[in-house]
Amino acid sequence: MVFRSRGKGFAGQPHNRAKGRASERDAERWLGGQGYRIVDRNVFRKTGEIDLVALEGDVLCFVEIKARANRSFGRAVESISLAKQKKLARTAAGYLVANPHEGPCRFDVLAMDLENGKWRFTLIRDAFPVPPSSGGF
Repeated sequence: MVFRSRGKGFAGQPHNRAKGRASERDAERWLGGQGYRIVDRNVFRKTGEIDLVALEGDVLCFVEIKARANRSFGRAVESISLAKQKKLARTAAGYLVANPHEGPCRFDVLAMDLENGKWRFTLIRDAFPVPPSSGGF
C-alpha cells in the first residue's frame, strides 16, 4: 500500500530524530486505518524502547517501526536483527509487568520504504516469536 505523507513529513525534516517522529506519525495513521487502536507510544524502559503498543481486536501488539528513505542500507524490513528482537522482548516483558494484559500478545513490524515521495508499507503481523534467552514472556 502506498501513502503520501501530510505536512512537512519525513523528507522535509532536518535531522534523524525529527524524521523518526514524522515517520512514526505516518505509521500511526496508517495502522489506525488497518484497524489498530494505539494504546501507548514511545515506551521507554531500561531495556529499550517500543515504538507503538496497539490493540488489534483483543491482541496486544508491540509494534516496531522501521523507515528508510533509500535503499543504500537495504529495505527497512531487513533491519530487525536477533539482538533487536531480544531487546524488544525484554522491554515488552517489562511493559506487561506494569500494564497487565489478559489476552494474547505479539510482535509486529511495520516497515516503511520511501519511494518517489510516498511511503510503501509492509506490515508483518506476528513477525517473530519471543527470542530464546531474552527474559521475555
